[in-house]
Amino acid sequence: MAVLPLRVRTFRALWQLKRVFILSAGPLLLLPLALSTKEAACAYVILLMALFWCTEVLPLAVTALLPTVLFPALGVMQSRDVHARPPARACVHAGGRSKVCAPTQVCMQYLGDSNMLFLGSLMVAVAVEHWNLHKRMALKVLLVVGVRPSLLMLGFMAVTAFLSMWISNTATAAMMVPIVHAVLDQLRSHDRAEVGVAESAGEKTEEASPKDATTATSSEPPPPPLPKANVGVLCTLEVEGGDDADEERKRLSKGLLLGVCYAASIGGTATLTGTGPNLVLLGQMSQLFPQSGGVVNSASWFAFAFPTMTMMLAMAWLLLRQVFIGPRSATEKARGFETRLRTSTRPVSVSSSAGSLRGAWSRGSGRQAEERAARAAIAEEHRRLGAMTYGEASVTALFLLMVVLWFTREPRFVDGWASRTFNARAEFVTDATVSLMVALLLFILPSRPPRYLCYWKGNSNSAEADAAKGEGAAPPLLTWKVAQAKIPWNIVLLLGGGFALAKGSEESGLSRWLGSQMTPLDSIPPWAITIVLCLLTAIFTECASNVATATLLLPILASMSQSISVNPLYVMIPCTLSASFAFMLPVATPPNAIVFSSGFLKVADMAKTGVVMNVIGIVCISVAINTWGRLLFSLDSFPQWANATAPI
Repeated sequence: MAVLPLRVRTFRALWQLKRVFILSAGPLLLLPLALSTKEAACAYVILLMALFWCTEVLPLAVTALLPTVLFPALGVMQSRDVHARPPARACVHAGGRSKVCAPTQVCMQYLGDSNMLFLGSLMVAVAVEHWNLHKRMALKVLLVVGVRPSLLMLGFMAVTAFLSMWISNTATAAMMVPIVHAVLDQLRSHDRAEVGVAESAGEKTEEASPKDATTATSSEPPPPPLPKANVGVLCTLEVEGGDDADEERKRLSKGLLLGVCYAASIGGTATLTGTGPNLVLLGQMSQLFPQSGGVVNSASWFAFAFPTMTMMLAMAWLLLRQVFIGPRSATEKARGFETRLRTSTRPVSVSSSAGSLRGAWSRGSGRQAEERAARAAIAEEHRRLGAMTYGEASVTALFLLMVVLWFTREPRFVDGWASRTFNARAEFVTDATVSLMVALLLFILPSRPPRYLCYWKGNSNSAEADAAKGEGAAPPLLTWKVAQAKIPWNIVLLLGGGFALAKGSEESGLSRWLGSQMTPLDSIPPWAITIVLCLLTAIFTECASNVATATLLLPILASMSQSISVNPLYVMIPCTLSASFAFMLPVATPPNAIVFSSGFLKVADMAKTGVVMNVIGIVCISVAINTWGRLLFSLDSFPQWANATAPI
């Protein structure tokens, strides 16, 4: 057994102590900030959390709890209100409506409106996942779009992006990757069977060749032998054909897997609840700009982000199609012929070779057989799901109800159902109210049809019918045991920590100080500032959590926009989207890690296409924010709500 050099062993020992060193040295080195002004004390907490988030010496959710300890200890914010009846302040929102704003304390930031919106939507997403609705829809769409390589890739990406809009990108990628593997395994098994048939046919041809030669001698003179160079060409064709087929299969595998992980990250940007950074933006807008009047809600965000997501998804598909599928060359078209040729030292006539070549070109059925095999694999997965049950139909109806209520609550261009009914005097009903109402219905409604639904009971599958005959009442559509096991509670704490940081920056005056330091940026065009900030955000999010990235950057960007008199949304929205575009490294996002663990991809594969994807993302965001984004959010003018954030 080889002994490692002393310097290597020393380095490994020191690396194992990295966690202890950062946890002890980090707070001590930054301690002078904590002992200075209130603004510096808030900066101390932010820098310490950034250090812990980037190095992950503590779990992300545990680091997010630091404000509950450090803000009260350093005098930045109170842990709770010490008064029996806290004085309230009136915040006038856009549109003339007023909202009562109570004094803010650090612990209250962890279960605000945005966190409750996230929690309610997560419960609905868990129910969709629990009843396999996402898998049923994915397989059905794949059967509709077809199984040609380019269409198959487009189908996988479109389904993944749509599912990621409503459920977590991690759950979406974890569900889609096994389906990709099933299709690829079916294609590989078809190739092995095809090669076996070709080899057996070749052996039979060789056995029959002496008899054919005798018959040919008696009837006609033998054809002249081909030059040895031609025989070498046939051998080369056989070897290259096999290598080309294997290489094509590997490229297709890489393209499909990368398409799934990219679409999972892109799709979540289309809805407010699709990914963490979007909720960070929503929460920090209500914290930093309480007079904004809900300028960012589900309807306005979807109107802006869905076209952006669609454009970027199409660009990603074109990129992956060009890199991993590409145009079909003549060699790829004739690979069925090349893989069936066998190395032989006997002469081969030009006429027989030409006949075989014509047969190979006419056998486009090889590609069609592969497509049938892939379609059969998808159809088999869909068949195993059986008929749609009463529980699946109920969850589907509740999901659609939540989406419709979200989009029609306050669409902004017309009055929504809540504008005059509930929110005439103040904003009583929000998107969180809708998501929590639907989540409560999931815990109330039964998962089996009542007795009076004779039609459904007569058309239900056998498993549901047998379950209906069981003892006791039907369980609800979602049980607390399932919700407790599948809801990512760490994200709830992570979002709360971000909201606490944003509020601490405002209360301590750090936001105003940062804004005053960025006044020289006034001479730079806003579109150039946006592009540079998007690039920096995309680089930073490759090394840190996307939620942590948005949490750290958005308050600073809000202060900067106020100092240079630019609409805060013109900077905050692009950087929020860029925080979700982590395409280069396997550790950047959970979907990247899931597809990388399949074994088909290398880090270089992800890095090469990931760099291009980051550029595509920045270009798409810049186009969107400078076209329809300007119209939706009135970005050409500096809003009044950004100019008056102090309590009134």
